[in-house]
Amino acid sequence: MFKKLRADINFAKKIDPAARSKFEIWLTYSGVHALSWHRVAYFFHKIRFRLLARIISQTCRFFTGIEIHPAAKIAGGVFIDHGAGVVIGETAEIEEGVVIYQGATLGGTGKEKGKRHPTVKKGAVISAGAKILGGFTVGEYAKIGAGAVVLKEVPPYATVVGVPGMVVRINGEKPADNMQQEKRDPILEEICRLRERVYNLEEKLKDKQTEKDKTKTDENINEANQNENL
Repeated sequence: MFKKLRADINFAKKIDPAARSKFEIWLTYSGVHALSWHRVAYFFHKIRFRLLARIISQTCRFFTGIEIHPAAKIAGGVFIDHGAGVVIGETAEIEEGVVIYQGATLGGTGKEKGKRHPTVKKGAVISAGAKILGGFTVGEYAKIGAGAVVLKEVPPYATVVGVPGMVVRINGEKPADNMQQEKRDPILEEICRLRERVYNLEEKLKDKQTEKDKTKTDENINEANQNENL
């Protein structure tokens, strides 16, 4: 437990430019406090003192604004920055080197059973207000943009933004399918559709005109024949 606390403090000192000393981090950082309380709650949850574990986690929520289920598995060396509004679900798993900002949720969709919360791999960054919902994996060193709603697996080194979340970068490069979408010009596509429609209408008019001319010709021939018979 103390080993993980040291890892949390060292990682916070490395990541946060506002941190002036490890002692300051230990005394004043709510994310570090929340993780420390969670380690205690997790211990009691494992030995089946689950009511006590829940009481500890809810007390932690009251003082820090961070809600972590006692059963969540969190490695040492995780940093919850600012932290207010962070929610981490029961079956969530977080590896070392992960940074989580305020308002982030590692939750479920309400439609799953068993493993219903995400696994966040080493070095990932979960930005402010991001929602990761489901029992899938967020890959190593992935970045989830602020306010993104992620509902499916995220590849390693990917950057995800938007609602619903879309992969816009992998290793700093645009995915092939995104490039193809960018090459598409919706205005040009609409013009092409209109041209095709006009062409079809012109063909129909031509057919109608041809049919009309043929009918008129037949009428003229019949009239001429009648005149000859007279």
